[in-house]
Amino acid sequence: MTTPTSVQLLQQIADIQRMESGKLCVMRQGPKGPYHNLQYSDHGKPVSRYVPHDQVETVAENTLNYRKFKALVGQYAEQIVDQTRAERASDFKKKTEPKLSAWHRKKKSSS
Repeated sequence: MTTPTSVQLLQQIADIQRMESGKLCVMRQGPKGPYHNLQYSDHGKPVSRYVPHDQVETVAENTLNYRKFKALVGQYAEQIVDQTRAERASDFKKKTEPKLSAWHRKKKSSS
């Protein structure tokens, strides 16, 4: 399996048009099926919102998109960090002074 390039990752990130953070949970079973809520954090405070039956699939897809977004951003960041470190390492190798050959060394005095 090939690793996507940073450009491909950015394109995949841009393709995500809808997302929602949080977790879709079943609150309880009712006569018409399960009742769902969306649990998420808003400025560090836990929030729970009821999700109507007709919106459950959409919210599930949106939360999946958010998890996918986070994973793609993590991959992108990892690639950029690796690239940055590789560039820095190659610059360091280029900037180290070469050892002087016998021709350039100072002659010892015969005193």
